[in-house]
Amino acid sequence: MTLLGGAAAGWPFAARAQQSERVRRIGILLPAAADAVFQARVGAFQQALALLGWMIGRNVRIDIRWATTNAAEIRRHATELAALAPDVILATGDSTMPPLLEATRTVPIVFPVVSDPVGAGYVDSLARPGGNATGFMTTEYSIGGKWLELLKEIAPKVTRVAVLRDPAIPAQTAQFGAIQAVAPALRVEVIPINLRDAGEIEQPVGTFARSPNGGLIATAGGAAVRHRDTIVTLAARYRLPAVYWERLFVAAGGLISYGADLVEQYRRAAGYVDRILKGAKPADMPVQAPTKYELAINLRAAKALGLSVPQSVLGRADEVIE
Repeated sequence: MTLLGGAAAGWPFAARAQQSERVRRIGILLPAAADAVFQARVGAFQQALALLGWMIGRNVRIDIRWATTNAAEIRRHATELAALAPDVILATGDSTMPPLLEATRTVPIVFPVVSDPVGAGYVDSLARPGGNATGFMTTEYSIGGKWLELLKEIAPKVTRVAVLRDPAIPAQTAQFGAIQAVAPALRVEVIPINLRDAGEIEQPVGTFARSPNGGLIATAGGAAVRHRDTIVTLAARYRLPAVYWERLFVAAGGLISYGADLVEQYRRAAGYVDRILKGAKPADMPVQAPTKYELAINLRAAKALGLSVPQSVLGRADEVIE
């Protein structure tokens, strides 16, 4: 009875301590609809936060904004989130960062997915970001050469490759440069195609496909994601073996992808959010490169193209769609 009484006496103090714990607020800005791909990424982020002690409804509140790919909607949600002055904002990709940084230079921002934060002006340097934003890069420039090597490995007859890229984005220009650097050794001619809108893609790809032995590479960035279905459809229509930077293209019917494991990037981002909630400053937290890459292959797409995927490639695959 004495023990029970002592425990009961302690309950009000424990309850008051829990009630007095300040609830932190996290904003999440996503340039997408609430589809399965992004739900999985957000779920991984929330699970990692929970492992770090941040429980929704107890000590943290999360405000998720599904802004779609519409630029005006992204801008509106960015302004609204910044006005709420959360403790930190998780912002995905190059379409969300500029409007957020226009809206606030004080609210901490963590990006789990950005191609070139220095070139885009989001941070001063990778080692010392210097402002209110930090996070994780999706690619290193050298990956462009690996995409071309992978394309030749899976489709040896390819001698011409159309590279979809936006010349206004430094990261995509650098990726194109890496592809160009390895092209002579692989005896491949590379042709750049601007990647801004669907109309700008369709006509040049159709013209490119009139000559034989063609292939396609889509460089990493939000524009490729926005036009994912168009790109995958064109590759199938013109029977162009294509390499992508993210598995969502393979899930949509694309041939093969190689790039950072973006679910893992969201898990890692939870660690940075945790540090900020505990007092760390984004300015002092270095931007990090990917640590885990994944290879995905769509065998149905390979069969439609008449390709036999080498065992050396299949053996390295993290995911195979049959």
